[in-house]
Amino acid sequence: MGQLRSSCALLLCALLGAMSVHASGTAKTETTVKTLRNQPAVKAALEQIRREDERTLQEQIEIAEIPSPPFKEHTRANDYVRRLRELGLIDVATDSEGNVIARRPGARKDAPTLVLSAHLDSVFAEGTNVKVRRDGKRYYGAGIGDDARGLTVLLTVLRAMQENKLRTQGDILFVGTVGEEALGNLRGVKALFRDRSDIDGFISVDNIDPAPGETELVARAVGSRRWQIAFVGPGGHSYGNFGTPSAVHALGRAISTIADLQAPTEPKTTFTVATVSGGSSINAIAEKAELRIDIRSESSTALAALEEQILAAADRAGIEEGKRWGADPIRVERTLLGDRPAGAGNSDNPAAHAWSAAVVVLGQKAPKVVAASTDANVPMGLGIPAITASGGGIGDKAHSMDEWYEPVDAWQGPQGVLLTTLALVGMEGGPKPLLTRRAAQR
Repeated sequence: MGQLRSSCALLLCALLGAMSVHASGTAKTETTVKTLRNQPAVKAALEQIRREDERTLQEQIEIAEIPSPPFKEHTRANDYVRRLRELGLIDVATDSEGNVIARRPGARKDAPTLVLSAHLDSVFAEGTNVKVRRDGKRYYGAGIGDDARGLTVLLTVLRAMQENKLRTQGDILFVGTVGEEALGNLRGVKALFRDRSDIDGFISVDNIDPAPGETELVARAVGSRRWQIAFVGPGGHSYGNFGTPSAVHALGRAISTIADLQAPTEPKTTFTVATVSGGSSINAIAEKAELRIDIRSESSTALAALEEQILAAADRAGIEEGKRWGADPIRVERTLLGDRPAGAGNSDNPAAHAWSAAVVVLGQKAPKVVAASTDANVPMGLGIPAITASGGGIGDKAHSMDEWYEPVDAWQGPQGVLLTTLALVGMEGGPKPLLTRRAAQR
């Protein structure tokens, strides 16, 4: 019993110690953010962002109207390179994957490096009408919020830093990534971290708040697995070869079983058969049919378990379709289309602390911490402090032709990004950076 009490006491001390460290870190963050907020040059930069809110909106519309379908982001990328150079950055380039990367150097070589990122691609296919229209206070357009807003916020923050001569201690990389949407599989941000070891923190601007006065912060990663599952059989004439197993029938069996699966609600785990195709003619038994399915969860364990059930259901469907006709099974072929890491990230990191403090210091409610699937998944999975932050304003219907954006107090987004950035990399003559350099780099 004495040993048990001793162990419990040690555990309690450890927990209290951890709470004390967390509280100390939060207090330090708030002090740093308030100190920065009160510096004259920072005040001027924040006021400029608010004063030029309409300019930011117009630039957002311009960017939204540049087509940037998956794997064809080059037109918008070239435009973004131009905009970054016009704001005075010299070190601007496009990497081998298509990412636009611009460096704003800091004053100290031993200070941390922060990435400010937004994605160049939209989810919409080539040829989609991307003209933005206004209806009342709302702006409708494919990709108007996701992620034309994020790209514009980066430019607004850079402009405020340049024109108010804000010199940071650490470097800032302004990055427009490719491949965030659809089957891009985060290829842009994966390439960024594959090719560089000098990144100490990461902020993706890709989150529009759901309602006025409500602020969200993505600090946890929702992972996903995306599969293409094909069913392949002998095919034949609908009358002359009746009794031959059908690939479409096998697909239907699979979907029926998958639709009845029970996914856990905690942690939230989801699935959807997103697209189906197959068959060749109204009077033919289908030789081939395929489906594409998206599986998501914040938990890597729950994601793997549900994926196993779905793949098993597809295999059984092929066997059952063969048995139905006393024939060989329909062949099942799988192709992994996407893999985003799950289960990483938390709100107890310098980037999340800095954003939360910045939001409060700027007069807003503390943000609600949520999980999502964004470019930040990759650095989260690497243990790098990372968040996805709001670009300001409100919106909804992303990934649809009814996507809309409304600039309600929209300047608060770039203001928060600016203040968070200065806190993380430090400002010359100001408090020390909240980020620390990674031990394994350089």
